[in-house]
Amino acid sequence: MNAPTEGQRALAATLARGGDVGTGPISHVPASRYTCPERFAAEQAAIFRRAPLVLAPSALLPDPGSAVPHDGFGKPLLLTRDAQGTARVFLNVCRHRGTRLVEGCDVVKAPRLICPYHAWSYRLDGRLAGVPRPESFPGLDKADYALRPLPTHEAGGLIWFAFDQSADFTHADALAQDFAAFDLAGQHCFRRRTHDVPANWKLVMDAFLESYHIQRLHAGTIAPFFHDGVSAADRIGPHQRSAVGRAASIAELAAGDWPTLRGAITYTYQMFPGAVLAVSPDYINLMILMPQAVDRVLVEDFMLIPAPPATAKARDHWERSWQLLDGGVFASEDFRACALGQQGLAAGAIEEITLGGLEQGVRQFHDTVEAWLARADTPEKSAAFPFRQAAVQNSAL
Repeated sequence: MNAPTEGQRALAATLARGGDVGTGPISHVPASRYTCPERFAAEQAAIFRRAPLVLAPSALLPDPGSAVPHDGFGKPLLLTRDAQGTARVFLNVCRHRGTRLVEGCDVVKAPRLICPYHAWSYRLDGRLAGVPRPESFPGLDKADYALRPLPTHEAGGLIWFAFDQSADFTHADALAQDFAAFDLAGQHCFRRRTHDVPANWKLVMDAFLESYHIQRLHAGTIAPFFHDGVSAADRIGPHQRSAVGRAASIAELAAGDWPTLRGAITYTYQMFPGAVLAVSPDYINLMILMPQAVDRVLVEDFMLIPAPPATAKARDHWERSWQLLDGGVFASEDFRACALGQQGLAAGAIEEITLGGLEQGVRQFHDTVEAWLARADTPEKSAAFPFRQAAVQNSAL
């Protein structure tokens, strides 16, 4: 039986005392942070091209000798699990003539990946394995033509990568300790789907950083499962960890064992800059945000369950859960609200959004975004300066 970390128990104890969210001061975020194209470009350069990013759950590639293309972050990527079981991320580009190596978006299983143009072949560890008519390339050293690797780090059931060679994955390891309590690395990927949301990426993150909306937006779906405003949160580096009480009696949380806590609490991890892990009592949702434009973000949702369904009845059970959350709560409620928010902010009707005491997670997230922009040394830095200046007045950093 997996055991909770001290941090997970601390949040449970806080919930037992009634939670710790709701007492913070009112603050504001400029509306332009969601609508300014120059601002979006600065975030891409300073954050998404530098920070460690969650790419997929380990469960997407459970077996050695498998690979999956990924195009969501603006460059053609290839995620592989080599013959030794090591996860790797490469640019999905043949080193011969620059052809895309693997097409589509589905997981493929093969000992080698073969370019569709001239059939150069690569092992799953990136090494060039074969060149047709090798005599036509005199002196070619195959060791010089391996796939271009990107920094990759697998920890606790998540596969991270970065475009920046100096990216620091220390906080990914810290999160992995919490994820071990949920056996995230041992889960089965039941479903995955990508949503195209017409909203700024930060609006989607905002939605999963506060519980204020649950009883209102989700009144007809999941609201009855939760207490209104009984939540707790803390931080792991730039990431946030939150807990919302599900139990009929919050008091039972104080001395509860781990199975009791799992049934009574929904733990959510908001991983900076753009990933959310929501842990329900019997399954887990991982959402990965991939910004495409100032007013558009792709959100890939994975549903992870303890084991592959063994019976038709079990499959029907998990399918109903998938349709409730992915098709109902997330798509029809959360993402819809984000799209409506983008429409309103783009209209210029308000100059800033207002955050109350139950929305302190949103405040902390925006402060972290500002901190990354402030320390960036990019050509877009000067363009982003007015936004950073406005943030100083509301920032605790």
